[in-house]
Amino acid sequence: MASPVWKGTLTFGLVSLPVRLFSARERHGTRFHQFQRGTSDRIRYRRVNERTGKEVDSSEIVRGTKADPSAGGGDEYIIVEPSELEEIAPGRSSSLEIGAFVPAGEVEALWYDSAYYVAPDSKGSAKPYRLLCRALERSQRLGLTTLVMRERQHLAVIGPQNGVLTLSTLWWADEIRDPEETLPNIPAADLGERDLELAEQLIGAMADEWTPEEYGDDYQQRIDELVRAKSTGERVRYAEEGPPPETNVVELTEALRASLRSGEEGAGAASGGTGGRRGAKTGNGGGRSAKTGGAKTGGGSGGGRGGARGRGGTAAPEQREAPVAELSKRELARLATELGIAGRSKMSRAELEEAVERARAGGSARSAS
Repeated sequence: MASPVWKGTLTFGLVSLPVRLFSARERHGTRFHQFQRGTSDRIRYRRVNERTGKEVDSSEIVRGTKADPSAGGGDEYIIVEPSELEEIAPGRSSSLEIGAFVPAGEVEALWYDSAYYVAPDSKGSAKPYRLLCRALERSQRLGLTTLVMRERQHLAVIGPQNGVLTLSTLWWADEIRDPEETLPNIPAADLGERDLELAEQLIGAMADEWTPEEYGDDYQQRIDELVRAKSTGERVRYAEEGPPPETNVVELTEALRASLRSGEEGAGAASGGTGGRRGAKTGNGGGRSAKTGGAKTGGGSGGGRGGARGRGGTAAPEQREAPVAELSKRELARLATELGIAGRSKMSRAELEEAVERARAGGSARSAS
């Protein structure tokens, strides 16, 4: 189980319950380290006293901010101890009081920052926790609150998702930039009614359900392939077209019509595909084409990706099915999604491995017949 990032008391009205916050998101991907080129020497960062050059232990580090120049501070710094920050925290740092319930649809995506799961911190708080979760589901509202975490006060909303409470921190109003002050001038445009109708038809033709599991990180997959290929002395090349040319004003109407015709023919709207959308609806994961080439420094093909080589070929490298026990958790979940395994989100790793193996065996049997 993950470690909580915050512990405190959640209150709404006269109801209070101890809770813990757990990060609701986890960044995946290959972790790169820094090396000096031509060597295997790692580049590392240290906390160093800039005057003495000596490394400083984290327990000896305190916070400091520049003094206000208007108050005659000059280049001086004001040093603040952690205990002093704790003393001035609004409502202390372990209070999470809901002050209002706002309509869920009124909090736009622009305001959201980080997301956390909220869990009750005692057996007795399960009932008020479940009560609040169900009531928010039925009322379609979010609890508006503030909390102090990691030496910052955050505006936040609490709402139901997947049967549990989630807390999302928000940006403060003065942190949201005014688009008129941030963006270059966007010229006005005369929008014809016919173009608007065609654009609305195109949107309707491309309408789909929100299924995030169907999208994948193509770039991370390519990094994995690159690392595997380099480990066996091979090279991976991707043959892709560049970005489409800009549609000018004269061509706009015809481009809309062509997009609709393309969609009606079943090829999808002519807009360059769906990025990282997964296999069943995009074929090969965003239309990528890869080939492995170059001299090999070792025997064999390592990960089995060296199959389609040649001067003019653009076929993807031949892939073998890796044993499920060797797959990472992320790869296993991705494979389960592609195989359409029902109930995968509630399975343990062992159950997921067994389900994937059954699905693979069923696919192989169908292919053989």
